Amino acid sequence: MSLVEHDSNQRLMLVTKALEASPSGGREMLCKLNHDVLRNLYGQNFRLLELPNRPLRGLRAVFNAFLGYIDGLDRESLRSILTAVKDEKIGKVFIDGSNLGAAAGLIKQQFPGVEVVAFFHNVEARFFLGSLRQSKSPKALAVLVANYLAEKRAVGHSDKIICLNERDSSLLLKLYGRGATHISPMALRDKLQPSYSVNCAPPQERYALFVGGSFYANLQGIEWFVENVAAKAPIKTYVVGKGFEAYKTSLERNGNVEVVGGVNSLVPWYLGAHFVIAPIFDGSGMKTKVAEALMYGKRVVGTPEAFVGYEHILDSAGAVCESPGKFLEALECEVALPFRRLDHQLRFQYEAHFSFQAVRERLARILAA
Repeated sequence: MSLVEHDSNQRLMLVTKALEASPSGGREMLCKLNHDVLRNLYGQNFRLLELPNRPLRGLRAVFNAFLGYIDGLDRESLRSILTAVKDEKIGKVFIDGSNLGAAAGLIKQQFPGVEVVAFFHNVEARFFLGSLRQSKSPKALAVLVANYLAEKRAVGHSDKIICLNERDSSLLLKLYGRGATHISPMALRDKLQPSYSVNCAPPQERYALFVGGSFYANLQGIEWFVENVAAKAPIKTYVVGKGFEAYKTSLERNGNVEVVGGVNSLVPWYLGAHFVIAPIFDGSGMKTKVAEALMYGKRVVGTPEAFVGYEHILDSAGAVCESPGKFLEALECEVALPFRRLDHQLRFQYEAHFSFQAVRERLARILAA
């Protein structure tokens, strides 16, 4: 019996950015997972409304962004949302992203009886503040302001607010006067097929693995690692992730680091790694790379920021390091441990807390409340 079966006659509409068939980024993977979970829960009473991918161009678009017309929201798409709610008798609207606050506001204005649920991937104002600090430009400032205004509307007009962790909830309370109504941690689809754990070739050398796209927090983190830790580390580090090819020379300058860049599959890289590193100092939400490492049964050595939202499994899943010296000590300890292609106890943590089934059960309880 579905946990939302008693609510099965009420239609739910998901409003989200255009979904990718095979997403690779953390946010894109979570958007796709939310879609799959909601469709699984509501079946024929599920309605999907994907927003068009329309980049901002020109001064008019910038002005409209301050009105909430970002990430595919505009007059046309908002009209489509309202029409669907009315014509299809939608009872709940799940807004996937706090930057879609204009949709939340308009729905509550036109249909006050419709329940609006906003899913916060992070605190957008905090995320784009970090981006502004890294790239001080008028564009970065405009993006920050537009997302702050949109997020404020999402907080003010949503019946339920879902955050990934308590820190984000506390920050929402500080910024907008209202925190989360529910917490649902990071989750991701299982990418590990049973055959991989048997057939993956053993590593040719022991290595630590850094995984992630080259956005500002990842780039800042791996540059800190190269500058302060890598050359003295007892193990070589491979950097895998789209966009890092452009930083190959600078990241390999001190030795003991090799940049691979984008790959077709992360599976052999994870299973061949001795452990994963996560030197992350900025951001919001939760770090996908930690849940992903657990999915592949790997321990994580990282900074406190990397483990936000994972505190309850920290003792078994990794080591927290707040300085270069502590990082080196942790690397020494990890290297001394026997190599395991897949640690099933770590894999269990993923299945229990960060898998499709885990998030399905959480969202079912939240939506039925």
